[in-house]
Amino acid sequence: MDNETIILLVGGFSVVFGVAAWIGLMAAPAWQSYGPVWQRLAGVFLSLYAVAAFMVVGVALGALVIWFWDRVSA
Repeated sequence: MDNETIILLVGGFSVVFGVAAWIGLMAAPAWQSYGPVWQRLAGVFLSLYAVAAFMVVGVALGALVIWFWDRVSA
């Protein structure tokens, strides 16, 4: 297996497990917390804001690691 195939497999599995985690940990509880369908849909939609916040924090931490890599590795 070449490097590009490995990268695509890791990316694909990351997407699948990420969506499964969002459904199991955020979307399903948001759906079960409300009664009317429009409130359930709104809760699931608003859980996407929490996912976006986690993504922003992850990107910021990754950027910090890249920025300070020369100081950490030395």
